[in-house]
Amino acid sequence: MGAAIADFWKNGVAGRLRVFSPDFEEDEMPVDGLFRSFDAMPLLEQTALRMASGRILDVGAGAGCHTLALQDMGRDVTAIDISPLSVETMRAQGVERVLEQDFWTVEEKYDTVLMLMNGIGIAGTLDALPRFFAHIDSILTPGGQLLIDSSDVIYIFEDEEGNVPFRRDAMGVPIDPETGRYYGEFIYQMQYKRIRGEQFPWLYIDFATLAGAAAACGFRAELIQEGDHYDYLARFTRA
Repeated sequence: MGAAIADFWKNGVAGRLRVFSPDFEEDEMPVDGLFRSFDAMPLLEQTALRMASGRILDVGAGAGCHTLALQDMGRDVTAIDISPLSVETMRAQGVERVLEQDFWTVEEKYDTVLMLMNGIGIAGTLDALPRFFAHIDSILTPGGQLLIDSSDVIYIFEDEEGNVPFRRDAMGVPIDPETGRYYGEFIYQMQYKRIRGEQFPWLYIDFATLAGAAAACGFRAELIQEGDHYDYLARFTRA
């Protein structure tokens, strides 16, 4: 992704950013969308940016569109990304504070942790959510907030009558009987030109399941806004 972002910034155009998964046919991520302005962002993202306050951490900032929008609002924001080319591109665009850093290594405290474009996906699996919320707890200031958006991908599995083939486990979590996994757990791999990245787990999660996991970890979940297609914005604070 970093190579695609750097190409688009330098040339105004980029090749295909291809997305592979054993669960789906090949897909493509539009690179120009990573450079969108505030006005071109989905309403959920606009709401999240307006709600972000205090010292803000933009996790997985990519091309930096959310960070730049927050800077324009006069907010105190730091961007992090694991891609050196993404970090280089953000600096070239005028992002004032950007670090090449893995989310899991963050130690400084923030009033708002912002994880947009399905940022909760970084947890990878449901089983990793306790570790995720423990880390969030370690980097939030007292009274701090986590803002994330995600999608309930159950629509992928619905038949023509709207039925889905899932059972619920003892905790009420919907499980795919064929895989034994939560239905929003996927494996992805990305390729740009001849550069192919490593496979990585990614999580899409319905709000009820996420809220339950958060509560078990000492966090209160609020459903802030719902989008047009199973997507939503949520806020998490310490219970």
